Amino acid sequence: MDLVREPAAKGTATDTRRARPAAGPGAHSPALRALAHRVSAATGDELPALLDAFWQDVEAHGGTPLVEPVEGDPRHRAVTFLWRGHRATRRVLLLANRLVDRERLADALLTHLPGTDVWYRTLRLRADHRASYRLAADLSPGDLPADPGARQSRLRALVPHAAHDPRNPRRLGDRWGQPDSSVFALPDAPAQPWAERRDGIPRGRVERHRLPAGALGAERDVWTYLPPGGPRPDSPVVVLCDGDMWFGRLALEDTLDALAADRAVPPPVVLAPDAVDRLTRWHDLTAHDDYVTFLADEVLPWAAGRLSLAPRPARTAVAGQSLGGLTSLYAVLRRPDRFGAALAQSPSLWWRPGLPHGVPKLAPADEAPWLAERFAADAANGADAADTAVGADATGASGTPCPPLRVHLDVGLHEGSMVDHSRCMYETLAARGHLVSLREYNGGHDYACWRGGIAEGLVNLLGRTGASRPRA
Repeated sequence: MDLVREPAAKGTATDTRRARPAAGPGAHSPALRALAHRVSAATGDELPALLDAFWQDVEAHGGTPLVEPVEGDPRHRAVTFLWRGHRATRRVLLLANRLVDRERLADALLTHLPGTDVWYRTLRLRADHRASYRLAADLSPGDLPADPGARQSRLRALVPHAAHDPRNPRRLGDRWGQPDSSVFALPDAPAQPWAERRDGIPRGRVERHRLPAGALGAERDVWTYLPPGGPRPDSPVVVLCDGDMWFGRLALEDTLDALAADRAVPPPVVLAPDAVDRLTRWHDLTAHDDYVTFLADEVLPWAAGRLSLAPRPARTAVAGQSLGGLTSLYAVLRRPDRFGAALAQSPSLWWRPGLPHGVPKLAPADEAPWLAERFAADAANGADAADTAVGADATGASGTPCPPLRVHLDVGLHEGSMVDHSRCMYETLAARGHLVSLREYNGGHDYACWRGGIAEGLVNLLGRTGASRPRA
């Protein structure tokens, strides 16, 4: 199986990195223009029926957001987010993943169509975009403060009240008391053929276990996915960060069942520890050696004994998103004797030692990520991957050199400097002789994208030659 850099769809990586949504002039909705024209010509008696007909038409066409062609530009769409307000609605805030600047929330407010219950905001987006979003309506009286700082503070207070779009049936769960988000995918967005639950296929089994305190100093819940028919001694093993999200909220078992049914991968056993909470997650998933020890020397041996597995590094992958992606790369760096492959989606390569929880991601795009430097330093101090593995323990349990790592990187083109950091990591790993692939998609730091990308990554790392692939 070849692991190579995959250029982004619909153009080169450089072209797609420059693509940004445009709001305001140049991003107009034909439907909203037509509505505004009809409203201006309607009498007071005609207006309620006209607005009811508009909202019924929105629902009949699949709900929100509205997706319309951009005249003369087939590569983009006019995407209009809508809110049906009432007399008390003062403003509506759009929180779309990586499409709004959280430091300039006034720019993310919807516009009120005068004399109606319609609030709207139209963005011009490339036709392969996918994202999640939330909306927050403000009913508090009074205008926004004129002072920019006070206005930003007032709008920031709305953020915790944002929730899914009631007119969009496509939802994405969250955890730790956060509300669901809504999801949109434009017509050319990459297919996610394994993301949804399928009827009529064999089902795997999801269990939740509590492991005793060890390297982490506290008990930890671990989710397990056992493939249809049960595990085999030679089943590939995937250790996945954020089990409480993937199995507690996103039903990853449906994706794994579909992959097995299509024979896209040898059915894996998945071991997925809970993240617990934000502070624990930050502590565990920021290149924390005790957490790598927990995965390598506690979770894997526990599963091997309980499930009669014989995990080998060549068939054991570690996977994660964001800080979990950082952790997956750090785990293969430190313990290639346990983990021979890594799936890192939107890895937080901006992180470096000494950053406390909550500090902004300050590493600029042209600064080599700390973890890439760690891989490069190991290369400078030793042989290539073809001769020996990287990390604290460069050899396997038998004392023999470990083979090159297999790594799949995944990053969204709206993730700013994280795109450049992922490219740097790709080049560093490739130069060292590891088998590495990089996929760049048109989206953000978003489970709406990761839930399709995790399947693609597993196929890339574990897939069989000749695997069937469902039609988009």
